[in-house]
Amino acid sequence: MGDGLLVFDGRCGFCTRSVGWARALDRRGRVEMRPYQEPGVPESIGTDAATCSEAVQWQGRDGVRLEGAAAVNALLDTVSGTRIPSTVYRVTGGLQERVYRWVADHRSRFPGMTPYCESHPAECAS
Repeated sequence: MGDGLLVFDGRCGFCTRSVGWARALDRRGRVEMRPYQEPGVPESIGTDAATCSEAVQWQGRDGVRLEGAAAVNALLDTVSGTRIPSTVYRVTGGLQERVYRWVADHRSRFPGMTPYCESHPAECAS
């Protein structure tokens, strides 16, 4: 797993684009990024597809699972090699979670790209 696993919505073009940005930031390949539609992925982090459909999930090397804005901050900590994102989150977490929830609820309205599961259908359950 490396330093962490990010589980995202592979049928969402905005989510796929966001994961592309995260991969570009992850120059050292510290994070594995997989769609929750891939068989066994939700269970591998101790949750289910319904939970994953609601918010991005993160599981760090320590086994702790986070979701939503907390997950994004853990991802940013890992790819940047600093604790700055999670330090800012401790102060602004409530606001970040509200913004995350709004974006997640309206993600189909944001620019995206071909969703991961359309580009990699063999990796995603139908």
